[in-house]
Amino acid sequence: MSVRPGALRAWLDASRLASQPSIALPLLLGQLVGAQAAGRPLDLGTLAAVQLFGLLDQLFIVYANDVADRETDRRNRTATPFSGGSRVLVEGRLSPRALGAAAAVCAAALVAVSAALAAALAAALATAAAPLLVLLAIAALLLLWAYSYPPLRLSYRGGGELLQMVGVGAVLPLYGYIAQGGDPARFPIALLAFLLPSHLGCAIATALPDEPSDRESGKRTLPVRVGGERAARWVVLLNGLSLLLAPVGLGAVGLRPGAGLLAPAAAALVVLLARPAPPGSRLLLVRVAAAGAATLALVGSTAIALAAR
Repeated sequence: MSVRPGALRAWLDASRLASQPSIALPLLLGQLVGAQAAGRPLDLGTLAAVQLFGLLDQLFIVYANDVADRETDRRNRTATPFSGGSRVLVEGRLSPRALGAAAAVCAAALVAVSAALAAALAAALATAAAPLLVLLAIAALLLLWAYSYPPLRLSYRGGGELLQMVGVGAVLPLYGYIAQGGDPARFPIALLAFLLPSHLGCAIATALPDEPSDRESGKRTLPVRVGGERAARWVVLLNGLSLLLAPVGLGAVGLRPGAGLLAPAAAALVVLLARPAPPGSRLLLVRVAAAGAATLALVGSTAIALAAR
């Protein structure tokens, strides 16, 4: 049975694969730190399985979030490639039932991948930490549920950005770390302290374009509560905090601050200078892209430095 080109395009749009680096890089960084801590080379089979977990997690997030936010997305007239949903439900190209079913399949698959990884890790290293992979996978699912769905629905109550920070900035690196044999008791918390502020800034930035529809829908994102310009300044300050913490965070994994920090610093400066940037403007698109680039550059440069050792 052939797949209609329009349906294939709808599923590709719903999948929002451009957001995959924000999942893949924290997982890769965690794996590099875990292999270093375990004193062994990066296991390529585990690497592939962990990145598959990341793909399934990302698909679950975007599918499930589209279903939960379809009414808010319908009001959104300032959506960007980084925010406002995929629009496939709003435009009637896919049904909520189909997207919800796909989210459920991805959720089951990522738990299954985690169980298989845990079994392989326990067999190879006889580590008691292996079952934590399944628990972290369930935690990833619960974070999205708490973000978008009742009874918590924290994206509407003012805690959505914090949940994004915890999921991407803490759960994913820890998952990768354990999968490569790292001891959870020796996980470098200082590395997270260094990266988490930038992850929070990125989460705030992605809500900037949606401020009008979020306000209308009762979402209490930071841009809704304090306004877009003040929220953008918070993005810059949080990235600045990450840069200030770089010596401690990088030192926790045997690295020193270097030229790799210039890219995130420059991107954060663009966030500050790209104004005025009201929702729907090109400058706001530049501002959100720069905030995302700052975080990806921070995580990516750390991963590259570790891989080059």
